[in-house]
Amino acid sequence: MFKPGLPPSLVLSGAAAVLVLAACGPDPDKAPRTGDEVKERAIEAQTARQRTGAEIQDRTLNRVVHTVYLCDNGERLSVDFDDPRQMATVRNSSGEAVDLYQERAADGIWYRASNVELRGKGVLATWSVEGRQPTQCRAVD
Repeated sequence: MFKPGLPPSLVLSGAAAVLVLAACGPDPDKAPRTGDEVKERAIEAQTARQRTGAEIQDRTLNRVVHTVYLCDNGERLSVDFDDPRQMATVRNSSGEAVDLYQERAADGIWYRASNVELRGKGVLATWSVEGRQPTQCRAVD
C-alpha cells in the first residue's frame, strides 16, 4: 500500500548525509593556538587568494565597486561605482541618492550630474553640491 511521504531508503540516505556533513567541521586539533600560528595561517590564506593584474582589472571593469567616503564637513558618502554603465550612485548621510554619470578625466575619477560632482584620485575625492562649499573626502572602505 502506498503512503504519502518520502520512501524510507531516501530518508535513511538523507540522514546519513547529514551525519557525514556534520562530521566535516573544523578539526579542533589543527586550530592555530598562538599569535604566530594565526598570522601564518592568515598569510597563507591571503597568498592563496591573490589575483593577477588582469583578473583584478577585469573584476574592476565589469562589476560594481562599493566605496565609503568620510568628508571634512562630517558627511558620509556611500558610493557604488558601476563601470559597465559608466555611472556612480552616491548616497549621503541622510539616505538621499543621486546618480552621477562618468566624465572623461585626465587622471582619477570624475562623475557628475546637473548640480553635483565627485572628482578624485586614489583615496581622496572632492564632493561638490551646487550652492554649497566643496568638501574634501577620503575613502575609508
